[in-house]
Amino acid sequence: MACWAGLLVFSLSLEIDYRNPLTYVLVILQAHLYTGLFITAHDAMHGVVAPGNTKLNHALGRISSTLFMFNDYSILLPKHHEHHRFVASEDDPDYHGGNPNFFLWFFKFAWEYVRIKQILFAAISYNLLKLVLPMENLILFWIVPSFLSMMQLFYFGTYLPHRGEHEAGNRHRSRSQKVNHLWAFISCYFFGYHYEHHESPATPWWLLWHRKEERTAQGLI
Repeated sequence: MACWAGLLVFSLSLEIDYRNPLTYVLVILQAHLYTGLFITAHDAMHGVVAPGNTKLNHALGRISSTLFMFNDYSILLPKHHEHHRFVASEDDPDYHGGNPNFFLWFFKFAWEYVRIKQILFAAISYNLLKLVLPMENLILFWIVPSFLSMMQLFYFGTYLPHRGEHEAGNRHRSRSQKVNHLWAFISCYFFGYHYEHHESPATPWWLLWHRKEERTAQGLI
């Protein structure tokens, strides 16, 4: 959260130069940190951000989800547990019948989670902030990275792990990317190791690679 806020403040104060590659690096980095906000909220849903302190755990989850364009933690929490309970079934709010069409699935996914009040809060905030901050900076470093992050989370955390048919015996109806810890972190904070997450939801994101290596060593993948 601190890295996200710090980079955002820094970026909003810049004079944008589209010829400078650093501009695009900052957008991509901010998108990555947006993804980190959501992963923090996600881990709070599983009680692992502040283990043993339920109030603090959910408070941090609520803050991080709100910072991510006013996502409503009270909506995310029950729906995410429905996803785990009914994974890749008609009762799974994240699922779209295994339809390989990325965009149809994405719009169905967004429909489950985006609310009018979220759009209103974002619009009000944008119109107030542009009174004191450059509009171009707000769009490039606040709005665009949030959208890129949403696409990233959906593609690596929902679409790739759950699309299509799963082999018999795959009780979590999830698949994982091949072992590549650097790419797994860059792409989605190790959530490409998605079977491992469903196998052990209480494992925080920074330890999922351990789960991957354990299953690899056991010859399970």
